[in-house]
Amino acid sequence: MQVLISDNFSSAGLKLFDEAEGITADYQPGITHDNLLKIINNYDALIVRGGTTVSEELIFAAKRLKIIARAGIGVENIAMDAANIKGIVVTNTPLGSTTTIAEHAIAMMMSLARLIPQAHESMSQGKWQSTEFLGSDINDKTLGVIGGGKIGRRVIEYARGLHMHVNLYDPYLSEEVITRLGASKVSLEDLLSTADFISLHLPLTLETEQILNAETFAMVKPGCRLINCALGGLINEDDLVNALTDGTFAGAALDTFATEPPAPDNRLLHMDNVICTPHLRAATVDAQTNVTVQAAHQVIDFLTNKTVRNALNVPSISIDHLEAMRPYLDMAERMGLFLAQLLHMPFNAITIEYSGDLTSHPMEPMTMTLLKGFLTPIIGNRINYVNATHVVRERGITVTETRRNVADGFSNMIELIVSGEQGSQSVRGAIFNNRECRIIGVDDYAIETIPSGHLLVVRNLDRPGVIALLGRLLAEAEINVAMMNLSRQKSTGDAMSLVTVDHKIPEQVMEELRRHDSILSAVQIDLP
Repeated sequence: MQVLISDNFSSAGLKLFDEAEGITADYQPGITHDNLLKIINNYDALIVRGGTTVSEELIFAAKRLKIIARAGIGVENIAMDAANIKGIVVTNTPLGSTTTIAEHAIAMMMSLARLIPQAHESMSQGKWQSTEFLGSDINDKTLGVIGGGKIGRRVIEYARGLHMHVNLYDPYLSEEVITRLGASKVSLEDLLSTADFISLHLPLTLETEQILNAETFAMVKPGCRLINCALGGLINEDDLVNALTDGTFAGAALDTFATEPPAPDNRLLHMDNVICTPHLRAATVDAQTNVTVQAAHQVIDFLTNKTVRNALNVPSISIDHLEAMRPYLDMAERMGLFLAQLLHMPFNAITIEYSGDLTSHPMEPMTMTLLKGFLTPIIGNRINYVNATHVVRERGITVTETRRNVADGFSNMIELIVSGEQGSQSVRGAIFNNRECRIIGVDDYAIETIPSGHLLVVRNLDRPGVIALLGRLLAEAEINVAMMNLSRQKSTGDAMSLVTVDHKIPEQVMEELRRHDSILSAVQIDLP
């Protein structure tokens, strides 16, 4: 079996291939995309880092390719949709750089507090200006950490060792979990208003995009210092320039930007109170060795034992068993995506009930897949089949799995129930003809649809004129209806509509729909 390594790789990782029986590694760091296209059909596995673009064209040209391993975390350089279509497994190495990234955030904070880069620049110009670089102590100061994942938690650990007070904003972590970390659970507003330093450790989602902007900067404690070693899109950069100019922030340390590399005229690169590094968060010899060794082990295990580990687009099970389970796994992920976008309340418990024929399959991969789908709209694309169960557990959310032999009129069924202090919400799904996925119920409504594309979920008072209202608003917006399914609850006088449309509905149309006195709720859901 042939493995192509197209980016720089450690000698420790290459040695593993030298010792692997029946596997030959071809090491071609820096190979061009055109040359990759010419030879990719000769390989069973491809290992990349950030330097290789694994395009849709490349994936469709790779007739033998079974696995793409990313030595690192991010897979922005891999055409995931094309890999999914081709059934190519994509893996990453999520554990290799957690400590490294957290250390870089702390180093940036220390440099920011003591103005180390500015002082060095001054001395390199032959100056001796010790009084010009009056910094700030770290001891007894308050660090506000936004995001309590693996990296955020490690930053908290380090900050506590520096005798800092730590406030954490993460709406998906319970107060009990945060207290165990040695931090205090706070709202975003309280974090901003009390922090001497703020460190970002969030994924980039619709919810977190530009979470720091002019509006939130207005809440910041004057003289605060900002550190971002996460993702550039979390900050409105124009608003940050203004906040650094007017004294809202004493300084900022940035390892990442909205566009990378940033344009030479980006004002943040030229401000005296800003420290910039070129995405160095995982750039240590130790981290680079760790991720290459992990990637090598993953590829060798996959090719020799058909074992999938740290996969981003399939659950980690035997590749042979995977084929039989694909329809159920697809349904589980779509159900999770659906309910997460429909959810309108805080939750602390997830219940999954498996019924009928599918109970002959192992439950763990289906639960992993369902949780991955459910958490993706909430936490972002960094959620995968590997970390989904861990993320739920670390957020103090209980997960209960049950099995039933009978599926109430269906040959198989999955029900997902999410609950909290305000009640519960649920969705039910089934597979028809061994391959077709359908939603067969939402909350207390027996209602059916195909979970794909753009869906509009409307709850309304069961009275005349609602369907006409929906039709009129969608027609005026030139939105074509592909499918509509209705259900009603006579006991409550409520009804539900599931409408599949050809295009995303403009937000102004959604607002007009929600304003009507017959509409209880209207939610737009996007599914693959």
